[in-house]
Amino acid sequence: MPPRFFVGSADAALAAGTDFDLPEAVVRHVQVLRLAPGDAITLFDGRGGSHAATLLDLGKRHALARVGERDNTETEPPFRVMLAQGLAGGDKMDWLIEKAVELGVTAIQPLQAARSVVRLSGDRAQKRQAHWQALVEAACEQCGRNRLPAVAPVTNLDTWLRAAGEGNRLLVSPRADQSLPAYAAANRVSLLAGGVTLLIGPEGGLAPEEEDAALHAGFTAVSLGPRILRTETAGLACLATLNALLGGF
Repeated sequence: MPPRFFVGSADAALAAGTDFDLPEAVVRHVQVLRLAPGDAITLFDGRGGSHAATLLDLGKRHALARVGERDNTETEPPFRVMLAQGLAGGDKMDWLIEKAVELGVTAIQPLQAARSVVRLSGDRAQKRQAHWQALVEAACEQCGRNRLPAVAPVTNLDTWLRAAGEGNRLLVSPRADQSLPAYAAANRVSLLAGGVTLLIGPEGGLAPEEEDAALHAGFTAVSLGPRILRTETAGLACLATLNALLGGF
């Protein structure tokens, strides 16, 4: 399979039969892969579909590709999922964002919670958001997705809860009486039509008052069984479960 490259930040649009100047970041990637003129590649802009392309020219700082026909094949699951994730420390956020993209997440909302090990604000928060969005792009290149999930700016949990909207909003908690599979079975039509928001706490989970605030805001508590999962595992387990139950695999 030809290597895939995200070119959504480019000024020119992809169009069959045209020559396309690859963005600088893609040029570096092409060089790392030691591609040469004549090699087949795939280009996508993050808004759906992709284009077969052929590398025409490659220099130290530029690369030109001939764009081929559009392929409208999509690999998205049949439901939408926002992952509202309490900030995790170390490389855990990077890892879970990458894997969440592979499992079909639609959007990611990083949340500052009471027990978050990491504290982000101002320029530091903006840099992390840009870093995470770049991880999303790379993950889509790798896993074959043509639609890019968006990483929202870091926000406080309380602020986010006040504007969380309606629909299927799930608080993942080991103290919940209802399992995620049971909820999915009872709400299958609604999940497929309207999607779902998954709220996951940071290391140590959400504080009791934060769980109460989520429930008061209209969230439904669900569990993933008797074992307590790490924060970087819980959201991915939910995504895998929903894919298995709702036809995403």
